[in-house]
Amino acid sequence: MPYETNYDDKKRSGGRFLSFKWLPRLKWLPRLKRGPHPKLKPENIPPKQPIDFTPLRETRFVVMDLETTGLNIHKDQIIAIGAVVIENNEIQLAQLFERTLFRELNTVDDTVLVHGISPEQVANGEPADKVLAEFLQFSGQSVFLAYHSPFDQGMLSRALKRDLGLPLKHVFFDVADIAAALFPSINLGRSMQQAGLDDWVEHFGLNVSNRHNASADALATAEIMLILLREAEKQAIDTLAQLAEKIKGYKRLRVMKR
Repeated sequence: MPYETNYDDKKRSGGRFLSFKWLPRLKWLPRLKRGPHPKLKPENIPPKQPIDFTPLRETRFVVMDLETTGLNIHKDQIIAIGAVVIENNEIQLAQLFERTLFRELNTVDDTVLVHGISPEQVANGEPADKVLAEFLQFSGQSVFLAYHSPFDQGMLSRALKRDLGLPLKHVFFDVADIAAALFPSINLGRSMQQAGLDDWVEHFGLNVSNRHNASADALATAEIMLILLREAEKQAIDTLAQLAEKIKGYKRLRVMKR
């Protein structure tokens, strides 16, 4: 733990005392000890959407993308959240979520060059607990969608635990898995496991600008999801349970082919 000596205190005490100027940096520790964020208790969190026979058309999907300080789920932090809503098989443009979170950045790595969020923007961001609480309220009872969702799920779960003292209960569907399950024979020039968001954007001929921005990436993912929902309808996949079973079948087949 870093510390600084204070010359005056040291002089008065004969050199035995240390300054504790670094203590304010640990101001988030008491929150971990007292549990959930005082303004957002577990009973006020929207219930998770069960994966049951709810029709896809009636499901509220929250398509999200995170920008982070790096790619290490156990170390890096969320610095921006972008999300759009799909309801009634339509992107609800009136329901957008876009926030930059305040973080104390010790270093700036190469990811800044990718997402383009400057340290100054992060320094002027909103408090993380406030943004995360608002995001949970915005999401409501929904299913989360993201491209390569295990990363977003891991980052969001850790942030909720650290900044709000709350568990992540929402169910995630990986749009990469849905696309591969519904279009298993499409040739993207690489394996389905290696295919990125850009591969599907190019395949479907979508016009996407400002990639690697959380909101733009969430919107691009939502546009792909609309195509997937239409394909699901053609394949008589009408409910969340049927879609989940389709994904499981694709994963089982993938394991068998190894």
